[in-house]
Amino acid sequence: MSGTTTPLPNDPDALKAIIAALQAENQKMTASLRAHDLLVQALRVRIAKLQKQKFGASSERIERELEQLELALEDLQLALAEVNDLVPAAEEGPDTEAQAPEPAEPQETNRRRPKVSKDTPRERRTYDPGENCPDCGGDLRVIGEDVSELIDMIAAQLKVIEIARIKKSCRRCEKIVQAPAPSRPIPRSMAGPNLLAYVLVSKFDDHVPLYRQNEIFARMGADIADTTLVDWCGGAMKTLAPLIEKIEAEIMASDLLHADDTPIRVLDRSKSDKGLGKGVRKGRIWAYVRDQRPWAGKAPPGAVYQFAPDWKEEHVLGHLGQAGGILQADGYKGYAKLYATDLEGKSQFREAACWAHLRRDFHDVWAATKS
Repeated sequence: MSGTTTPLPNDPDALKAIIAALQAENQKMTASLRAHDLLVQALRVRIAKLQKQKFGASSERIERELEQLELALEDLQLALAEVNDLVPAAEEGPDTEAQAPEPAEPQETNRRRPKVSKDTPRERRTYDPGENCPDCGGDLRVIGEDVSELIDMIAAQLKVIEIARIKKSCRRCEKIVQAPAPSRPIPRSMAGPNLLAYVLVSKFDDHVPLYRQNEIFARMGADIADTTLVDWCGGAMKTLAPLIEKIEAEIMASDLLHADDTPIRVLDRSKSDKGLGKGVRKGRIWAYVRDQRPWAGKAPPGAVYQFAPDWKEEHVLGHLGQAGGILQADGYKGYAKLYATDLEGKSQFREAACWAHLRRDFHDVWAATKS
């Protein structure tokens, strides 16, 4: 619906025709709105059911379906918001109640005020009406203020830092003196630490591919090839390797670990797995988690991720070779050797079963027998 207005005709019959057309359009939009409401409600019910089955069979497939449904729900909610903004409120009049279509039932929407960390920088902008009254010119005095908040964002921007190392020579002995060059995260690279952090977070946390980051930087005025971004990621990982190893050692030393794995698609032009397409094969990501929060432990939660090219038990045995204590995991057969007891009755790990997988069996029985 266009925001511009056109002059209305003076002919009463033409005006009645316009009103009739507007009423028909309004009824059509109301019907469409009701249909969207019903579809949104149906999607919410479906999502709720899938969330209850999240730890049932084929949880990975359900996760993907949940993501698709949530995206569809978000698109519908955006469309509803747009329709609500476009439909003007009817002016009050003697015939408004009789002509207005029956309103759709209001739908409960989980809307809450955005929460911002207390550490977020704040800026106060004061709008003063002046010192004199606009009506009589008298002096104004402060009697209070109305305060509201607006969340805004400072867009990311690139900055070139020119590093100038002044050379000086001694007037007495002619020795040349120059300050050492500041260290760089990646030797002989133009990437600063903040830029590297931005690239890594965008790539691995926000899932923004490097070729898209190349396009983003181009809009900022910098042509950084995606191959250069690849080199930066590799160099950053090499720089961070000691920190990663320290975190891994700290977490794997815990006396209670949670373990699980999930399949992941790996690009490999030399191989391809059935059903994944040419040049794609299936690998595994193993996650080992320390989380002592349920019993108020002092160690902070953390996770270690290990990649494996397949599902062989040798990878698990290698990952957990130096660990011990209690292991909470699913029924993967590769854990069996970790639970096995020696001649003295000792084992590397004590097994703690997974409640989610135990619940799955009960759920399957209930689904089959309804009892």
